[in-house]
Formats: sequence, C-alpha cells, structure tokens
Amino acid sequence: MRYSRFLRERYRTILSYIGLVNLVTGIVIILPLFFLAARPAESRYFLGFLIPGGGLCGLGLALWRTLRPYSVSGITLLEGAVVVVISWLIAAIVGALPFIWIQGFNFTQAVFESVSGWTTTGLSVVDVTKAPHVILIYRSLMQFAGGAGIAIIMLAAFGGAVGQGLTTAEGRGNQLVPHVERSAKLVLTIYGGYAVLGFIALMIAGMNWFDALNHTFAALSTGGFSTRVESIGYWNSPWVEAVIIVLMILGNLNFLTSYALVRGKFKQVIRDGEVRLQLVLYPVCAIVVFLGVTLGLYPALGKAIRVAVFEVVTALTTTGFSTVSYSNWNGLGWLVLIILMLIGGGTNSTAGGIKQYRIYALYRTLLWEFKRIFLPRSAVTDPDVWQAGTRGFLKDIHVRQVAVFVFIYLVTYFIGSGIICAHGYSLKESLFEFASALGTVGLSVGVTTATSPAGVLWTEIAGMFLGRLEFFVVFIGLAKIFKDLYTCSFSPSEKRSQRRKR
Repeated sequence: MRYSRFLRERYRTILSYIGLVNLVTGIVIILPLFFLAARPAESRYFLGFLIPGGGLCGLGLALWRTLRPYSVSGITLLEGAVVVVISWLIAAIVGALPFIWIQGFNFTQAVFESVSGWTTTGLSVVDVTKAPHVILIYRSLMQFAGGAGIAIIMLAAFGGAVGQGLTTAEGRGNQLVPHVERSAKLVLTIYGGYAVLGFIALMIAGMNWFDALNHTFAALSTGGFSTRVESIGYWNSPWVEAVIIVLMILGNLNFLTSYALVRGKFKQVIRDGEVRLQLVLYPVCAIVVFLGVTLGLYPALGKAIRVAVFEVVTALTTTGFSTVSYSNWNGLGWLVLIILMLIGGGTNSTAGGIKQYRIYALYRTLLWEFKRIFLPRSAVTDPDVWQAGTRGFLKDIHVRQVAVFVFIYLVTYFIGSGIICAHGYSLKESLFEFASALGTVGLSVGVTTATSPAGVLWTEIAGMFLGRLEFFVVFIGLAKIFKDLYTCSFSPSEKRSQRRKR
C-alpha cells in the first residue's frame, strides 16, 4: 500500500510534466495563426488551429497547475520515458486535427502527416500544389519543434528540476554543460542561430521569404517537408543546393560537436569519431553514385556531380530533400541510399537512423578485436572512441547495448519492409520506403501517397515513431505504465491469490 501511494505521488509529478510538454505542443500548433496576417485570405482556417492548440494549452496548463510537485522533484529515466511516450502520442493525435478539419483527411492520413512532422521524417500525403500556405508552414513548424525536441523546448522555456531523465528519454543524453536547463537553452540558441543564418542565405540564393522559411526549418530539423512537388529540384540552382547541404550537415551534427564548432574548437570537431566517419562516407558514396548512376543519366557533368553529392548528403543526414526522381536510377544507386538511410545521422542531433556513433563504435570494436589477437594474454585494453574532442573507452556493456540496438533496428526494418511488400509493392520499393520511414528520412519512390493502403501508412507510422524515440524509450515507457497500473490495481493479498491460482 505504501508503494501504491508512492506511485500515485510520482505519477502526479509525471502528469505535471506531461502538462508542460503539452503546453509547448499546443503553442506550436497555434503558431501558424500569426502567419495569417500575411495571408488574410486563409483566415477561415483560424479555428482549425486555435481549437486543438488552445485546448491542448489549456489542458497542459491545468495539469501543471494542479499536479506540480510542491518540493523540488526530479524524474528518473523510466519516468522520463513515460512523459516522452505519452506526450508524443498526444502531440501526434492532436497535431492531426488541423489536417482533418482543413485538408479533409481521414484519421489515418492525418495521423500519418502529423507523426511525419513531429518525428522530422518528411514522408507526406499532402498535395502541396493544393494545400493552403498555413498548412505548409504548420508542417515545417512541427518539424522544427520535433527536431529540437518538445521536452527540450519545454525545459528551455519553463525550466524545472527534472534532472537528465527527461532529456535522455528524448534522445539528448549528453548535455552541453552540467546544468540541464542551461544545456537545453544552449541547444535552442545554436539551433535558432543556424535558422536565422540559413533563412538569410536561402533568400540571397534566390528563394522567396516563404520558401526560405519553410526550407530552413525543414533542413535544420533534417525533416525534408518541401513547399514544392519537385522539392529542391524545383529551383535547379547550385546556390540553393549548396545552402541546403550546409544546413542539412549542421542539423545532422551532434549538438556537442555543434557547440564545439560555434566556440571555434575546430580540433575537437575534427577529432570527433562521427565527423571522421562522415568525412569518409560523403566522398566515397558520392563518387560511387556519380560513377555508377548519375554520370550516365545526366549529360551535363556539373549536373551529374551536383545530384550525386546532394542525394548522398540528404540520405545520410536523414533529411529527405531531393533534386531528382529515383525512378530511373539503377539498383546500385538505390542500394547506396538505403545503406546511408539505415546508418543515419549523429547522436544527440535532429537526425534519425541507427546513428553514426553506433556504426563508429562497432568499427572501433572490430579493429580492437583484430589487434587483440596479437596482444599478450595479460594485456588489458578497451577500444577507444572520440566524441566532441573527448576520448572515451568502450566497455563490454556499451558494445552489447550497441549490438542489441542494431539487431532490433534491423529486425524491425525487415519486418516493416515485409509488411509493405505484402501489400503488393516490389521488394526494392519496400526496402527503400521503410528504410526512409524507420530512419525518419523522407525520401520516397512513390509508395507513400494519400491513396496508399491504410496498412502501409500505419506500418510507416509505427516505424517513424519507433525510429524517432529509438525503440527502448517506447518499450520501457509502455512497460512501466503497464507494470505500475498492475501494481496499483491489486492489493498484495489479491496478487498472492492470483499467483496461487497460476
């Protein structure tokens, strides 16, 4: 009974922080209303954002004001997982309402677009040629907020003694500085600074202010929503592509590395294992795509080089912008993009995928295993890794965690691809599309449309959600909820009686 009372008290704290995260989500949903000043013809969509956004703000504020702890109370990683899972589910459902009321989507289509936005995936069922501008800016704002992390925005705006439980659960385990709240503010400062510079650069490169704003948000969040059917290919501009490439790479960087970069610690940046991996993958894969695919498809040499570089960067950073269609690409090009989408971006970044740090850690472990063969039996060593200029050592438990994650990721990938394949799509289309969904990339070969079977869309929804929250957070969050519900539902004597019956 004491434990049940303890749980109820802890869930008061959990629900209070869910309230604060909901408040942030509601504000993001309301933000497109300010854009209506520039598009007064779309003022009829006002209530489509005000009702869900305002309602969520009201609910969040009520939860915080009535349930917030009277004393300073941090939350554990398990409790943080509960906050993140419930908050993101609420964001996905409430965030879908504007698509239902304004776009006329059914529930599946609306939830798909909402999840794709919050998880910074970029797969879309919206016809951008017919969608109101307020819907397009709404999608980009969702990606910008989702890339930073809704809980991170909450901490930066409202603070709170949550410890690292909440930030770790949302994929920001490594803090820029020891103080969690100050670290969150630094993340948003860097993120916002990049956005301002990117917006100005895209305006100079030739975009109008609306396109520049949307593509800045989508590029930095490695989201990939575009205002054009042809995506970045609409402009066919080397300058636009160059700015977008820089923004995608910045969004892909670990925020620890970005912090070192903005402080001018270039030696730390170059030492970082993920940066070194990128310095290998970008040129090698671009050369393979250039020689094996684009050189034969695009007569102009400059065009062939630009396409090869851009598509490699957009796949590895899990952004999902494109400059060309892949329908005429050969199998080699598809294979390279699939591998890059599976690898994904940097840890503690806006990108998805397995993450470059895990690939780097497995590579260092493999080298260490070969070296250990030639070492004396008495030698005690661990493989070393560099992250943001700091040298660390991989213990067996870390290697096991990485290996288990990669195994679960690949099993989920093949199951999801198989489900899409079972709906009548080819194997290569299924492998490509689900790699894009699970890695929160957004590149598509035509599988994802408004007319796609509901089973395909829900499979991709599950992939996007698991990929953004990295599996274990979802698993442990749901497991804790069910375990605690069971604990509070039965008295000790009832539990003993049920065990005897078994």
